[in-house]
Parts: sequence; structure tokens; C-alpha cells
Amino acid sequence: MKLCAKLLFASLTVAYSVRHAEARAAFKPQSALIGPKKNVVGGLSDSSGSQMISKSASQQIHRGGGAASGKSSLSTAMFNLVKGIVGVGVLSLPAGVAAFGDAPSAVLPAIAIIAIMGSFSGYNFSLIGRVCAYTGASSYSDAWEKSVGEKSAWLPAAACSCKTFLAVLAYSMVLGETFQGIASAMGLSAGRAQTLIALTITVLFPLCSMKNLASLAPFSLLGIIGMALTVAVMGVRYFDGSYASPAGKFLESVGQLPSFGTKGASAVLSPNAFILICMLSTAFMAHFNAPKFYNELENNTLQRFNTLVGTSFGVSIAFFAAATALGFGTFGKSSAGFILSNYSSKDSLIGISRIAVAFSLIFTYPLVFVGCRDGFLSLFKVPKEKQTDSLLNQLTIGLLTLITVAAINLKDLSFVMSFGGATLGNALIYIFPAIMFNSVVKKMGNSAPSGLKSETYFATFSMLLGCAMGIIGSTMALKGAGGH
Repeated sequence: MKLCAKLLFASLTVAYSVRHAEARAAFKPQSALIGPKKNVVGGLSDSSGSQMISKSASQQIHRGGGAASGKSSLSTAMFNLVKGIVGVGVLSLPAGVAAFGDAPSAVLPAIAIIAIMGSFSGYNFSLIGRVCAYTGASSYSDAWEKSVGEKSAWLPAAACSCKTFLAVLAYSMVLGETFQGIASAMGLSAGRAQTLIALTITVLFPLCSMKNLASLAPFSLLGIIGMALTVAVMGVRYFDGSYASPAGKFLESVGQLPSFGTKGASAVLSPNAFILICMLSTAFMAHFNAPKFYNELENNTLQRFNTLVGTSFGVSIAFFAAATALGFGTFGKSSAGFILSNYSSKDSLIGISRIAVAFSLIFTYPLVFVGCRDGFLSLFKVPKEKQTDSLLNQLTIGLLTLITVAAINLKDLSFVMSFGGATLGNALIYIFPAIMFNSVVKKMGNSAPSGLKSETYFATFSMLLGCAMGIIGSTMALKGAGGH
């Protein structure tokens, strides 16, 4: 308990120190400030996630993408992409398995689905990079404008902005759950709504109001460490039987006991499996930053870019599979939309994991939030000269209020993940990349290689698959939400 309290106090102290350091920096000449005022549009994998936020936090990005001012080595780009994909959304995936199965064997087809969806997501991430290579585009919206046309460029811009809004909403939901669990572990009685409102007013609003977020960028590097620690702790608790019936030492202090039944591997044929599929569309979301990764990669040949994509998505698939198997294997049908909610407040190891998740989210939250805010400003074409501090503060208050109210009333993270993935996620990952690629090949005319012409059929199949998953997945997500 005392350790958790000390860690929590340390994280909040650092948050305020960063905020006050930024305030002092405001008195310096403008040339002394590091980085411009605008920041990247990102998400939950961010999971985004997503979520390419650490290095790009101090760079100005136009409508959800951006040209790079520097170059990254292949290894650095791999680390950044894995970090951009693996976010807190991975902690909702066990609930996706519980949506269709309740026996331990249900995790086997779930891992297969994770691998298949990860592979498709990686292919379409690569497809966006190739569109940039063919057109010289520097952002997702720019790629659309140069391949499809400028008149309809608002479509991907709106999708990126709304998807980022959902990412911030998911962050608030996770922070509410996490800090409520931390408070409980410290012996404090605080409701979820009270916790989230207090956190928003005292920590999130001051950080989101900062005019320069470059000082927060180094802290986002801790995000992947925190997630790795959390999955490792989940593994410890799975293998030591602390939550296993009937003698698990933490069973008496959990809100809902682990539950297992007879719906195993064959249950994947249920339409409810689309809930997991659409959750993965959110979990693997990093595609609006594909142009940035392509343009920033040293010696960015398509072969090197594909190596980057294949390795990074492969590592992410393994990470997702481990978290899903361990979470579902421990709690089965009882797996909550945020799996850490299942664990006992008396579990000190899980308490440390909650601190790690909270710490990483606190410092990545403003980076993603500013991307969301600036995305809407760009979408509604608010001129730069009218984006005054007063307007930005008013918009910050309005968006944070809307997000906090929504996070208080929406208690199922898995619904946000699955519905967001079924709609916006499928559009950004499967539908838009295929449309852009097919348009590029069409504009090449007779000069297009036969291989590219043939590939348009596969890209079209990917697009139709995304449409089908979106329709079925959103229907199942809404039906599941109605059943709660």
C-alpha cells in the first residue's frame, strides 16, 4: 500500500513539475522555446494507443500526418512503431474473447484472429507508405489529396480527428478505472466519477493547457515499459494461481470471480467474434502516422520500409497475444473491458502495474489531446491567426468537459474499442488505403506494372473486408452494449 502511495505521489509531483517548468519557460524569449506550438494527431493504440507521440510531440503536423525534419534508423523506427501500436487498448482484448467464448480453448482461435488481423493491418500500413512513395505525400490527408482528390480530403481528416477523440475518451476511462483502483488500494473511498473529475481538474487540464508539450515527450517512452511490466505481472498471477479457483489467495477480494464454461474454440464461429475483430482494428491503429514513418526512415526504400512494418507488427502481434491469453486465461467469461479492473485491490504487484499505466497515460494524454483539438481546428479550417490562447483554452475546457462526461457515463472500454474500430478504425486501416492505392495505380494508366494492377484486386478485397467487418462489428458492438 505504502509503495503504491509513494509511486502515485511521485508521478503527480513530476506532472506538476513539468507544468510549472513550462510556465517558467513562457517568460523566455520565443526563440528559446523548444518546438512549435502545434502537435501531432495521435491515438490509443495509443493504441493507441495510439500513438506516434514521443518524438513528434514537438513537431507541427498538418491534418493528422506530417513530414519529418529528421531521419530515424531502422531500429529506432521499429521501437517507435511498436510503441505507437502497443497501448492501453491491449488491456481490453481479453473482454473481446469473453464476448464469444468462456472456455480456456477459446483463446486459441483468438490468437489466430490477432495474427490475421495484425497481418492485414500491417499490409495496409505498408500500402499507405507505398502511396506516399509514388505520390511524394507527407501526411495521410496529403496522400488522399494527391491520389484521390482534394475535394474529398475532409473524409480522412474527419476520421483521424474523430478516432483521436475516441482515443482520448478511452484514456479518460482507463484513468478513471486505474485511479479508483489505486485509491482503493490506499484505503480511500472514492467513486469513479469523483476520481475522474478531480483528476481532470487538478492534473489533466493544466497539462492540456500547456503551450509547449516538448517537455512531455521523454515521458512517453515509459509507456511501452509500463505496458510490458503490466503484461509480465499478469503472467506472474496467471502462473502462480493467485486467482485460480478454489484456493486462489486473492479470490475473496475480487469484485467478480473468474468464470469458465464450455464455449471453447468452436465458439469463434459466433457473430460475437466480430467484437474482438473490431477491437483489434483500434488496437493496431497507427496508420495515420504511416506517411511519417516512411518519410523519416533512413534510406527509405520500400524494402526497408516493409522490413520496418513486418518486424514491428510481428512484435505487436506477439505482445497482444500474450496479454489476451493471460488475461482471459485468468478470468475467462468475467474478463472486464479493462482487465486490470478484475484484479484485487489488495494485490500489490497489480497495484504497481496500475501506477505504471497511470504514469504513462498522464504524460501521453495531453499529447494525444492536443492532436485531437488541433485536428478539429484544422477540420473546420480555423485560420492560424484566429487560434488565440483564449480560443484554445475555451476549446480545451469544452472538449475535456465533453470527454469527462462521456467517460463517466461509458463504463465499458471494450465497447469504445469495438465500436470505434468497427467504424473509424476499419475506414482508416482497410478502406481508405485501398482507395488511395487503387487511385494511384489507375492514374499510372498503361505504365503501371502488371504486378500493381493485379494487387488492386487484393486491395479491393481488403476494402470490402473492412466494410463487412465494419457493418457486422458495429451491429454486434451496439447489441452487446444494449445487453449490459
